[in-house]
Amino acid sequence: MHSKTETIPESVEALRYPWDSHPGAEQVVEVAPGVLWLRLKLPFRLNHVNIYLVADGDGWAMIDSGFGNEATIAAWTALFEGALAKVRISRLIVTHAHPDHLGLAGWIVERFQCPFYMSQIEYLQGVYHQNRRTEERVQNSLRFFRRHGMDDSIAMQLVGRGQDYLKKTAAMPAAYRRLSHGDEIAIGARSFRIITGAGHSPDQVMLYCAADKLFLSADQVLSKISPNVSVWAHEPDENALGAYLRSLKHLADTLPDDVLVLPGHGVPFYGVKARIAQLSEHHQERCDLIAQACRKTAMTSADLVPVVFNKHVLDAHQTGFAAGELIAHVNYMLAENRLKVVERRDGLLRFKSI
Repeated sequence: MHSKTETIPESVEALRYPWDSHPGAEQVVEVAPGVLWLRLKLPFRLNHVNIYLVADGDGWAMIDSGFGNEATIAAWTALFEGALAKVRISRLIVTHAHPDHLGLAGWIVERFQCPFYMSQIEYLQGVYHQNRRTEERVQNSLRFFRRHGMDDSIAMQLVGRGQDYLKKTAAMPAAYRRLSHGDEIAIGARSFRIITGAGHSPDQVMLYCAADKLFLSADQVLSKISPNVSVWAHEPDENALGAYLRSLKHLADTLPDDVLVLPGHGVPFYGVKARIAQLSEHHQERCDLIAQACRKTAMTSADLVPVVFNKHVLDAHQTGFAAGELIAHVNYMLAENRLKVVERRDGLLRFKSI
């Protein structure tokens, strides 16, 4: 599952995929004039991340950097000695703080001595992830999962291997240049509008070039899977799903349907409005499952995980994301007055449909 969830059925008529296959390990594909697409492996069930290079004068702007491990360094080294041998990276833009996107930012910046761009919240989120495993934070996470009905063995797994991947980044660059929602940024001859959105990550950066109808959607809108939208212990009452659905509505109102969408995972596609509608419907269907399950009896988030993720066999890593996503749906439904909290003496959070 990594940081994404299950495949959503697609509408063949509304969605179109110009590339039937993805680039191979040491290949680069031109998806538009001056826009290159390559793909790096990940050591999870979601086994890849997309990287894009955009022509930037006599260099190339890199969008995202890949996971922070030796295998990714080896992959980049092979590319820079092969298909990208003549490429100079002029700047690095990282869309959000998850390690499959931020992981090798420090390594790329050091290698090319190039400037580094993120939104402020995502940069600080990356710093937090690198320093998050203090004893106080571990205990806070354990209390969080226990309140949602996870037994101790599951809770210990979730604060161990379940979240340890978040630290898989090289040392982050010590300085960055801030990207904010609504900014216009010139990359070579193109002008991109910065659009940020929450839900999957607090202030994820997307880039939209209206003139060339290009939309680099990061993980906010993916081609065939749903980005994970979770709530975690450091902000236990966050309405992450509400923020994500508002972001999708903003994108649907902003983007024309004929943009070429370049996502962080999967393949490029056309049909962004149809895809946004599918993603919104997917989350409403999950809310309906939760509401139905909580009609007769009050249930904890732990009780509800198998209701929503009944088709999945989950390891600790995937269970962590499933739990976080379930809690995001519960918090959204509390905010929408579709659920209420039922108080009992054991201190667990149980939810009943209204």
